[in-house]
Amino acid sequence: MKVIVIGAGVGGTSAALALQKLGHEVVVYDRMRENRPVGAALSLWSNGVKVLNWLGLGPQVAALGGRMDDMAYYDGHTGEELCRFSLAPVTEQTGQRPYPVARADLQQLMMDAVGSTHIHLGKQVVSVADDGETVTATFADGSSDTADMLIGADGARSIVRDYVTEPTGIRPERTYSGYVNYNGLVAADERIGPVDQWTTYVGDGKRCAVMPVAGDRFYFFVDVPGPSGVVEDRMAAMEQAFGSWGAPGVRALLDGIDPDESLNRVEIWDIDPFDTWVRGRVAILGDAAHNTAPDIGQGACSALEDSFALGIVFATATLGIEDSLKRYERIRTERAGDLVLRARKRAHETHAFDVEATQAWYDGLRREDGSGVIRGIVGNIEGSPVELGASVMR
Repeated sequence: MKVIVIGAGVGGTSAALALQKLGHEVVVYDRMRENRPVGAALSLWSNGVKVLNWLGLGPQVAALGGRMDDMAYYDGHTGEELCRFSLAPVTEQTGQRPYPVARADLQQLMMDAVGSTHIHLGKQVVSVADDGETVTATFADGSSDTADMLIGADGARSIVRDYVTEPTGIRPERTYSGYVNYNGLVAADERIGPVDQWTTYVGDGKRCAVMPVAGDRFYFFVDVPGPSGVVEDRMAAMEQAFGSWGAPGVRALLDGIDPDESLNRVEIWDIDPFDTWVRGRVAILGDAAHNTAPDIGQGACSALEDSFALGIVFATATLGIEDSLKRYERIRTERAGDLVLRARKRAHETHAFDVEATQAWYDGLRREDGSGVIRGIVGNIEGSPVELGASVMR
C-alpha cells in the first residue's frame, strides 16, 4: 500500500522505516524547510534503542551515542556529591545499553535511511480527508497527495490529531508543566563532570544536568520553574537562575555555553492521556498522540515504541487497514498514557511544586546507592511492546 506520513521527526521517520521494512511505499511530508529539530539532544533508553536496532540502525546509533557509564547527583549550592553509581544494571536488566544522542544527528540519520526522494520538506498539512477507500492530505501551498493510509506524526500541535479526535467532540489541549528547559551542546569538560557520566546538580526545585554525546560533547539540560510566555535573554535567565550557586561544575557549564551557537529555551507542556488515536485510515503517533514532559526521558522512546507496534500489526494482522490501526491503538494508548502521567508526577516531585516532596527527594539522594534510581529507570522501560514484538518477528 501507499502511506503518507506527516512529520519527519523521530516518530515520523521511524514509522516510515517500519512500513518500508514491510515493503510499503511511504511518502513523508514535514513543514520544516531544513533539519532544525527543537532541542539539542535526547535520551534513548534501552526500549528506544531496541526499536532502532530492529529498524537496522543499531551500529549507526551506537556511533552517535555518548558512553554514559555512571550517574551522579550533586548539591548545586555547594558541589557536594549526594550519590554516584553505575548505570550498568540498566544494560544488564534490559539487554541493551542506553545512549544520549544529539537530536539533529539522529534525525539526519533516520531521514537518510528513509531516503531523500521519499521526504518532502516545506509542506504544511492543513486538512485530511478519508473517503473510506483512500486518504488525502492537503497542504498550505494548495498541493495534495492521496494514499491508502495516513500517519500523523506532526507533533504536539498536531493538525492530524484534530481530525482524528473531531468525532469525539473532545479536543485534547496542551497543559503547561510549570517550568522552562534550557538546553544545548557544549564541549565535554571534566570540570563540569566526568565525560562518561550523567551529572546532575540540584537545588531550589531546579536542576542543571549534562549527558555525554558523540563528538566529545555534553548535552546540557537545565530546568527552571516559572511562568510560560516570558520573553527573555536566555543567557541572562540562566545566570539569574544559577549564577549564585557555588558548585564549580555549574559555573564551568555556564562559562562553556555559547548562546549564539547552542542555547535553546523550551517551555515544557504535556497533554492529558486520551485513547482516540485512530479514525478510519488515519492514525497518530509520537507527540501528536502523547505529548510528554521530559522528566523520565521517555518521549522519543515512546514514539519509537509506537512505530514498532505499527510495524508489528501490519506484519501480522490481515483484516485490513482500519482493523490493523485499531489494534495499534489498543496496544499503545494505555502504556503511552501511563508514561505521560509518570513524567508529570516526576516533574511535580523534582521542581518544588510540592516543596516538602522535593526536599524529601533531596534527602533521599544522600542515602541513594543507585538501586532506587535504577528501579525507576528500568520500570519505565518494562512494559514496552518491543520485548513481545521481538519474539513475534524472529
